[in-house]
Amino acid sequence: MEFGIKCFFFYVLLAGTAALSTAHIAFFDDYWQRKAEEARNETLSAYVSDPTSVVNHFNSAHLHQNSTRRGLAHRAKKEAACSATNPIDRCWRCHSDWINYRKTLAECVKGFGHSTVGGVRGKFYVVTDASDKDLVNPRPGTLRYGVTRDKPLWIVFGRDMVIRLQQELMINSYKTIDGRGANVHIAYGAGLTVQFVKHVIIHNLHIHDIKSASGGLIRDCETHWGFRTASDGDGVSVFGSSHVWLDHLSMSNCADGLIDVIQGSTAVTISNCHLTRHNDVMLLGASDSYSDDSKMQVTVAYNHFGRGLVQRMPRCRWGFFHVVNNDYTHWLMYAIGGSTHPTIISQGNRFVGPPNDAAKEVTHREKAGEAEWSGWNWRSENDLYKNGAFFVESGHTVSSKFSKIEFIKAKPGNSAGRLTRFSGFLNCYPGRPC
Repeated sequence: MEFGIKCFFFYVLLAGTAALSTAHIAFFDDYWQRKAEEARNETLSAYVSDPTSVVNHFNSAHLHQNSTRRGLAHRAKKEAACSATNPIDRCWRCHSDWINYRKTLAECVKGFGHSTVGGVRGKFYVVTDASDKDLVNPRPGTLRYGVTRDKPLWIVFGRDMVIRLQQELMINSYKTIDGRGANVHIAYGAGLTVQFVKHVIIHNLHIHDIKSASGGLIRDCETHWGFRTASDGDGVSVFGSSHVWLDHLSMSNCADGLIDVIQGSTAVTISNCHLTRHNDVMLLGASDSYSDDSKMQVTVAYNHFGRGLVQRMPRCRWGFFHVVNNDYTHWLMYAIGGSTHPTIISQGNRFVGPPNDAAKEVTHREKAGEAEWSGWNWRSENDLYKNGAFFVESGHTVSSKFSKIEFIKAKPGNSAGRLTRFSGFLNCYPGRPC
């Protein structure tokens, strides 16, 4: 009876919480108020006042390697030639004993998400059960049980599996979901939600055919569960969170976006993903009226934007976005778009224009005339344009922002195909490099 009354109470409150509908939180109780405030403070802490310094830090990776990785690099010399083609992958993929050094992955992130640690300080948790039946008291061994624990965890999978989520998967802070060594599909159900948390790594998964879910009572940590409204059907939704790294994901055909990063999220890197068969691909900033997204700083690197994509690769608002060494081989409307004066630095990408002459332009600006958008800082440096593709620049020149002599810039656009060659899910087997 008590459970039923509580559930009814949540439903009644729905009518008065329309302003919170984008958060899918039916009742913004003390718990969620505290989580939101903590997330805002973390955003301010993670925000870099000079974002070009982070861009330069990313670019320096082509020359320098972190000293903590020298031991692994030495072992790599004794192995066969490494097929990894970009600095993130070269950090870990070349080692046949990767399975014994899984957590080394956390040292490999570059760009704005470079401080992300995920579950590196926690124990390993093995997913052995692909079911998702109890959303309030998830069964030990399931993915939902692991991601809702309060302590840091490095989550791996005991076998190949397809996980059909009944409702969105609420991921707690300090978690790594590491799909290496198994063929794991998150598919045919709800997607992954990273909301008001920090330090999350999602790596080496298939995420596809994600559907909107009706909502309901869902656990988000060990000590809290609550009523969620219907989810949008995003593959991965990052909401009010910081220090997030999405890497080596194969994503397609979701009900809403493949990847959304919104509501003041910052310190995010999206890398090595293979994205196909989708309309609204990547949304970075959801509202022209939400000025807190001015703190959003996202690196989009080494991704392959492939067959069947239409637009938003990414679509940006307010913040600072470094789009570097991606391979754009398909789009139907445009590749990179935005509104509300975002800063977009495009470096070393390859843009292959579509057959449609009306869609050759890489860029698309919304809700602004030229008199306004001409002041937005959208710059292209060392990009490669094929089949008639072209980028309309605006704002300040790029060269003055990348003048530190000790750093090099991104690889030129003619390297993008090689740098993204192994994007998406990797078949990783124990005893040999991935």
